Amino acid sequence: MSIYHDQPIYLDNSATTRPSPEVVAVMRHLFEENYGNPSSLHAMGFQAEREVKNARQAVARALSVLPAEIIFTSGGTEAINQALFGAARIGRKRGRRIITSPAEHPAVLESCRRLADEGYEIVYLPVDPYGVISLRDLEAAIDDSTILINLMMVNNELGTIGPISQVGRIKQKAVSQRADDLLFHSDAVQAFGKIPLEPKAWSIDLLSLSGHKIHGPKGSGALFIKRGVALPPLIYGGGQEAGRRSGTENSPAIAGLGIASDDLQEKIYKRLRHFSRLRQYLMENIKNEIADVRINSPEQVWSESDIESRPGLPVASPAILNVSFAGCRGEVLLRSLEQSKIYVSTGSACSSRQTGSHVLKAIGLPREFRQATLRFSFSEDNCLAEMERVVEALKASVAAQRKLTKR
Repeated sequence: MSIYHDQPIYLDNSATTRPSPEVVAVMRHLFEENYGNPSSLHAMGFQAEREVKNARQAVARALSVLPAEIIFTSGGTEAINQALFGAARIGRKRGRRIITSPAEHPAVLESCRRLADEGYEIVYLPVDPYGVISLRDLEAAIDDSTILINLMMVNNELGTIGPISQVGRIKQKAVSQRADDLLFHSDAVQAFGKIPLEPKAWSIDLLSLSGHKIHGPKGSGALFIKRGVALPPLIYGGGQEAGRRSGTENSPAIAGLGIASDDLQEKIYKRLRHFSRLRQYLMENIKNEIADVRINSPEQVWSESDIESRPGLPVASPAILNVSFAGCRGEVLLRSLEQSKIYVSTGSACSSRQTGSHVLKAIGLPREFRQATLRFSFSEDNCLAEMERVVEALKASVAAQRKLTKR
């Protein structure tokens, strides 16, 4: 066996990515040398505070927003929780209706279940076979009691890009017709670094992101809070993050997130083109080499010519490809590929211990296909030669499993 075939192929980048060498270097520096508390009033504290400030500016640049509109969190889940529970608290005197979809991340769905227990009305808009809501349904669901629209930007299992700019226009129209405000939160964890983001142009008030999906560290995240939105804190204490998120700042993780944010901003179109080539090659060869497969993600991917996601045409992030293999079990295929040092997933890592994918169920995928699904997610570390090896291994794994099931 060649050295090439001994090398692992990691295609679970939507679950987490390998931190870049630059991220590791800055974090090591803060762990070993510049380890002061950013709130301390001495030189080491000021140095740590400067790292946090630089990271805030980097994340703000990537989103084209103000640094003061960014707060740091422990990850995407905390950012989502603060957005949803904070928006609910802001709006509870005006109304209790929250609009979302059944294809959201578990951090959203579990938060909504808790809010429902507290008396909020959660409206789950149905989604089409690619996980996209109907804009007409959204308009019909907004009433005077609606306080929050929550819709993800890129679906974490399918890669589908939601019609976020159109949702923003609908929200603005609704706001213009009422005396009070209506907030719009978008989970951009799988969008950040994968497509260019313009939250202010899209009338987004709150946006959540995570560092470990973009070659930053685990335990790092951020929440964009549009200026003028008085979002209450989720965590109380010493008043860090301008009183919006207490607790000593995790300066190594925050600095790592800043480095990753700057890097993705510089390379975003190059990354998009690279992901698109990998995804297209893998998708076409799976369809050509393996019978009875179903591509669950939109086949069309976002490109530089797309100013915004186009209504009526499903478009995917080039970073994700979701495929079902008839007559197989996704978990068995995953383990078989693992024997060849190929690492993929059957869906969201945050749902992997649950019984089946709620996203695939929401889009109406039959049970036999839901159980036969793999998600491939790409990074700039992957190459076309790896995709060749993946197809070869998939062909063998699928054929072996189908042969066993026919006995």
